[in-house]
Amino acid sequence: MVSDIQMRAETITTPRLLLLPFTKEICTGVLGGNHEALARIGISPSEGWPDEETLDTLPRIMKNLELVEEPTGFESWMIVKQAGRVLIGDAGFKGRPNAAGEIDLGYGIIASEQNKGYGLEAAQGLVNWARLRPEVKTITARCALDNIGSARILEKMDFQEITRDQEMIYWVLPKE
Repeated sequence: MVSDIQMRAETITTPRLLLLPFTKEICTGVLGGNHEALARIGISPSEGWPDEETLDTLPRIMKNLELVEEPTGFESWMIVKQAGRVLIGDAGFKGRPNAAGEIDLGYGIIASEQNKGYGLEAAQGLVNWARLRPEVKTITARCALDNIGSARILEKMDFQEITRDQEMIYWVLPKE
């Protein structure tokens, strides 16, 4: 049976992936080691999911979801391989656009599924979704200096480096 929240939530479909918004119920379950909410919508976690990075991120996702009645799309999305409906990561924004219309993109794929193009595909799907929202004026991103994979993804998507510090590279995506 499909849950009511999944019926209301938008899905982004790319050639190999489904992007589904996290819900409070899913976050709470996963943080408690329970994947029943995922099973109810036909998704199974991949071996290695959630990884440590996801477990660190889920409380922030929950905090953003507590600010809205239901997912708006400006929170975080589950990255699910269409084949087998297997959850392999998360991607999203850090909340609704700020007063200047800026949103910040982030993404993470479990180690066993990296270097297969899923990060790029998910990020492109989210950027395409965001560009259809009139309140979005600018899309930014950041990655650790040593995260060569993320930097490559951002470069392939035509993000431009705007600055860096001792830890991070900061990027902006020019308007189309």
